[in-house]
Amino acid sequence: MATEIRVPTLGESVSEATIGRWFKKPGDTVKADEPLVELETDKVTLEVNAPASGQLGEIVAKDGETVEPGALLGSIVEGGASAGNGAAAPKAEAPKEAPKAAAEAPAKSSSASYGSHGDAAPKGHSAGDNGPAVARLAQESGVDPSSVKGSGKDGRVTKGDMLSAISSGASAPAPAAPQAARAPSAPDDASREERVRMTKLRQTIARRLKDAQNTAAMLTTFNDVDMGAVMALRQQYKDVFEKKHGAKLGFMGFFTKAVIGALKDVPAVNAEIDGQDIVYKNYYHVGIAVGTDKGLVVPVVRDADQLSISGIEKAITGFGRKARDGKLSIEDMQGGTFTITNGGIYGSLMSTPILNAPQSGILGMHRIEERPVVRNGKIEARPMMYLALSYDHRIVDGKEAVTFLVRVKEALEDPARLVLDL
Repeated sequence: MATEIRVPTLGESVSEATIGRWFKKPGDTVKADEPLVELETDKVTLEVNAPASGQLGEIVAKDGETVEPGALLGSIVEGGASAGNGAAAPKAEAPKEAPKAAAEAPAKSSSASYGSHGDAAPKGHSAGDNGPAVARLAQESGVDPSSVKGSGKDGRVTKGDMLSAISSGASAPAPAAPQAARAPSAPDDASREERVRMTKLRQTIARRLKDAQNTAAMLTTFNDVDMGAVMALRQQYKDVFEKKHGAKLGFMGFFTKAVIGALKDVPAVNAEIDGQDIVYKNYYHVGIAVGTDKGLVVPVVRDADQLSISGIEKAITGFGRKARDGKLSIEDMQGGTFTITNGGIYGSLMSTPILNAPQSGILGMHRIEERPVVRNGKIEARPMMYLALSYDHRIVDGKEAVTFLVRVKEALEDPARLVLDL
């Protein structure tokens, strides 16, 4: 008797994955819940565990192949019958057809959607009328919403309509824009080059960053902050903090608190554009950019305004551990309303971070270095850090951007304000 190995549900908005690598070969003995194969999606890398003990039979989906949720990957054979010991492997079944999604109510705005709102819509409606989920699916699948019969109010196309159209093959993906052919390398150089296919995650990072540049009216404003007070507070309490809370007292807890206070004062930085509307988020899900060996990921500290500095540090420590172990889930990275990225840990002095669309703001932290500044008419060496706020000028005016950075600066230079909620 064989047990099928299938692609698990990948999460909202994730429609396919690529086989990264198999950890076992046909005929190898496997134990239940042992990792068998690595899948790469456009958000995370995840492992599929063995659904039962036995021997690995035929591998249906090979390394590098693209698979959909529910697709057959292979099978596990009980006892000694497997492809690797001469016995016939179980016959591979064709992947079951994904059930058509039921028509849903018109999709509401979601902070987890990263698609463009400029796609074509049914006659008489803009893509924004259909909602960001429809626009995102149109961008990812190439299915034109104007070719889909809408079941929503006034004929609007819903997310369910799009999913049904995609699963039934209503429209072929739109052809990619032609790319200029790469000039061939000289023979001596070509022999020393290595060509590696981009992972799904890297492809998505590249596409989203370019989309953000093409879509938003992106601008960056700068300020600097004297980190002396925060550094002194850390030095005084870091040992007792770690002993009590089991997490190190870093800078990110202070920055997250300072950002939340600034977002409350300048709500436009915590908003997004949906068609001709601006959606203001009255909640604070702060994304923390984390570098991994496979690319940049942004886990989200949800409702960060309701957490203490220790709660924020614990959440960030947990995300960092999961990122290193490749255990971040799609849910960990959805729903962010604002992002903080720290290039300072790599030695960056100044940068202009790119928006994490559809968010309207991202704060860049940088390295701390002693610089001469004037205090009370005297030149002093102070531990200074440059701050950079990149923002969508379609939503955020220059005055609001500068005010936001000033609020962050004020809070960090007087960290008692963070404790007293001032």
